[in-house]
Amino acid sequence: MNKTRNILSAASIALTTIATGAWADDTATVTTFYDLLSDPASESETAAFQAAIAENWESVGGYSGNDKNAEAFLGQVGGFAQLIPDLNWDVQAMHQDGNFVTVRSRATGTPVGPLFGVDGEGRSFDIMTIDIHEIEDGKIVRTYHIEDWAGALRQLSGQ
Repeated sequence: MNKTRNILSAASIALTTIATGAWADDTATVTTFYDLLSDPASESETAAFQAAIAENWESVGGYSGNDKNAEAFLGQVGGFAQLIPDLNWDVQAMHQDGNFVTVRSRATGTPVGPLFGVDGEGRSFDIMTIDIHEIEDGKIVRTYHIEDWAGALRQLSGQ
């Protein structure tokens, strides 16, 4: 009798979880991504990001058409740290649906040199970004992203 009751209780909890969409809360894991983007020179933020991603994590959305692994992504982020020392990635909204966390954020900064060939002459940019992070076993396995870099270049060129 107890065994049947335990099975029914477990099944009830599982069905409630599925019906309500109550999955693990992975938003803290995803937040490490934005902490790194806002402080790319920080060794502790880099370590937290590396702990939050799967070994085979990939960044999907590069304009070259090539996805990036963690090493290539960190190299790009390190370049941004030097070029845009005040870079800030402010999370505006975060929503988890199952194994996917979608984030709308704002990236702001003032480049100290040309950005994508545009010399902003001390101008700043403020752009919207959208990311979808895929989670497996509590780790980010893939990040799909898009940033309005065309808008940033218009702002930097004074258009």
